[in-house]
Parts: sequence; C-alpha cells; structure tokens
Amino acid sequence: MTERRGPVEIEIDEAQPASPAEAPPVPEPEAPEGRAMQRAAALAAARPARLARWFWGLAAALIAAVLSVAAWDFATGLIDRQPLLGWGVTALFAGFLAVLLAIAMKEAAAFARLARIDALHRAADATHAGADLEAARRLVARLEALYAGRGETEWGRRRLAERKAEQFDAEALMGLAERELLAPLDARARAEVEAAARQVAAVTALVPLALADVVGALAANVRMIRRIAEIYGGRSGTLGSLRLLRAVFAHLVATGAVAVGDDLIHSVAGGSLLSRVSRRFGEGIVNGALTARVGVAAMEVCRPLPFRAVAAPSVSRLIHRALTGLFGKDASGRAD
Repeated sequence: MTERRGPVEIEIDEAQPASPAEAPPVPEPEAPEGRAMQRAAALAAARPARLARWFWGLAAALIAAVLSVAAWDFATGLIDRQPLLGWGVTALFAGFLAVLLAIAMKEAAAFARLARIDALHRAADATHAGADLEAARRLVARLEALYAGRGETEWGRRRLAERKAEQFDAEALMGLAERELLAPLDARARAEVEAAARQVAAVTALVPLALADVVGALAANVRMIRRIAEIYGGRSGTLGSLRLLRAVFAHLVATGAVAVGDDLIHSVAGGSLLSRVSRRFGEGIVNGALTARVGVAAMEVCRPLPFRAVAAPSVSRLIHRALTGLFGKDASGRAD
C-alpha cells in the first residue's frame, strides 16, 4: 500500500525585476576609420632597413652589369657574323642608352627644382627670424625670377613691382610677395586637393575590392602631390614624386595627423546620411577627409614661402567643399 504524501512547499525567491538602468548598452556600429588612407600612409612613409637598401642596391647593380655584358657580347658577336645587322642592333642599343640618359637628366632637373623650392623655404624662415630687409629683397627677387614666365602671376608681379619699393620692413615685404604672387597658386592647389579628396572618397565607396581602395588612394595622393609641386614651380619626375610623397606622409605620420582621433573627421563622417546607412560610404568620406589633410601638408611642403601673411587652408572647409554633392548630399547630410 503506497504511502500518501502531503503537499510539498517550494520556496520561490522573489527576485527584483531588472531595471532599464541595469540593461547592457546597445552596441553601436564601429565608426569608419579610413583604413585605406592609413595603410597608404604607412606604405608611403615606411623607410626600408639599411640591410634591405644594400641588398636591393647591390642586386640592381649586379643585374645591370650582367645585362650590359650580355648586350655587349650579343652586339659584338652579331657584328662578326652579320656586320650590317650587328651595327643596326648596336644603333638600337645606343638609342636605348640615349633615352635612359635623357630620363636621368630629366629626373636630375626635377630634383634641382625641388631643391630650389626647399632653398627658398629655408631662406624665408631665416629672413623671418632675422628681420633682414636686404635678405627679404633678395628673396623677393628670387621669387619673381621663379614665376617670371607664369601667366597666372603676371598681374601679381605687376602689383608687386609697383608696391615693393614702399615696403621698409622685411615682414611686410615678404607678406606683400606672398599675397600677390602665391595667392592665385594657392587657389589652384586647393582645387587639386578638393579633386583628389573627391576621387578617393568615390573610389573607396564604390570599389568593393580589398586592396583596390588602398591602391586608388595611394595613386590619387601621388598625383595630387605631383600637381601641387608643379603648381608652385617644383615640377617633379617619378623619383621626385616618390620623394615628395614620402616626405609628406612621414610628416603626417610623425604628427599623428593621419589618425582619425579628433572630432573634425568624426563630425564629417557622422554627419553624412549615407555614412550612417553604409559603412563603405562612411569609409569613403573619412578617406576623402584624410586626403584633404595630405593635400594641405603637401601645400606646406611645396610652397616656397610658409603660410604667414596668407592663412593656411582650412581642412574642414576643404572637406566640405570637396564632398559637397559627391553622393547627392554634402558632408553634413544636406541636399544639394
């Protein structure tokens, strides 16, 4: 016979329900960081190790020696077998060497132009520090000679020639030269920066490939820096463009200007409606903003006079002008 059991009492802990204050926060989407531009900056600013430079230098010298000896043996052997054909091939080799020499001379001239701009920049800093009127007059004369054949500076050169005799202060004379000679060139350089920022933003937003945005950003920045140098009279060749690119990006990486850690870039990226809808569009806007920063740094590097009498371009203003109407709305989310 089964034993009858009484009711069982189960105690239930009366736990307090969770309050909204104790609920975990809703995860926010990761803010765009402009990874393409940061990777491009790291690649451009990276300097190979000393051992790697020795390796590639010796490898290039060895390959050049082997190719030159092989070409010489081929040409002399062909002359012995077929004199007419051998001399024709020798003429081709001579033409190839002449083209290489012309390219080398062009690169050397480009480096000389860049060195001339650097010398003017250093002379301007020294003149500003010493307040030397005679040094300022010599510097202004060098600037006039640099831009003597430029049509966009003709009106400024005339105004400078009319008014420079009235200046009896080194800073005032340099400021007059900066306003009259460099103001139209600054406008052209700003237009190049805006175009490059717009291009980088569009490539990042529309190209889905992983490394294509990095390659596109690097190519656009090389082209932008080269054009800015050409505007200010320091037209560079291929090697000169790479040198300028490394100098600009090394400066930006050293100062932390490529990092997206301030409110300026976040306000631009967060203010766009498309950046809230698509992370890819947000990355494009940030990469365009970082390209504008690179452009301003390139203007400071390539300009023969530092920004003193004329204010340096505002990065935020360049960003808004560059990204206005890019995807149907400007950087603040307003319709065109």
